[in-house]
Amino acid sequence: MIDITERAQQHFLRLLSQQSIEGQGIRLRVTAPGTPAANCELEFCESDELTGREWTIECTGFNFHIDGDSASWLDGASIDYEPNSTGGQLNIRAPRIKGEIPGMEAGLVERVRYVLEAEVNPKIAAHGGRITLLEVSAEGVVVLQFGGGCHGCGMVDVTLKNGVEKTLRERVPEITEVRDATDHAGGSNPYYSKPEGKSALA
Repeated sequence: MIDITERAQQHFLRLLSQQSIEGQGIRLRVTAPGTPAANCELEFCESDELTGREWTIECTGFNFHIDGDSASWLDGASIDYEPNSTGGQLNIRAPRIKGEIPGMEAGLVERVRYVLEAEVNPKIAAHGGRITLLEVSAEGVVVLQFGGGCHGCGMVDVTLKNGVEKTLRERVPEITEVRDATDHAGGSNPYYSKPEGKSALA
């Protein structure tokens, strides 16, 4: 599944020895898998923090755990440690974690959802917001729901028209309209309470 070179294993062992916690290992997980924002995260992990769904690799002197939900994205991955003049560099190569961009043959819903997850949501996350796809009609009308800091935000109209709709229509030309189905009167923690400020996308 994943190749961890001897140099990388020695590097992890050195880090773990500095922690001096018996039974501590290393855990690897993928964040935002299947999108351009996908990334690998490493962390120290004690045995009581394991969920039982991890894949475990027995290395020399420690265990390396792969998050169960991340395992399929890490097939064919490799980890190496390259020494250099400033100490060294840990390199993780995971060619599958970003997935494949849906082509024109993919369904409209799949392509719209990919753009939302890969381009739109990572940007509005800076304002604590998130957008969920509710529906794509046969006529190409996209219906969205805004959540988090975008729910009730005073700049949501600007974000929708100048950011979200513009991005979606550029990436998915079949889209004819983008609508917001959110009840913004019920927003509990809007990023801007009034129509003043700057949209995360505009």
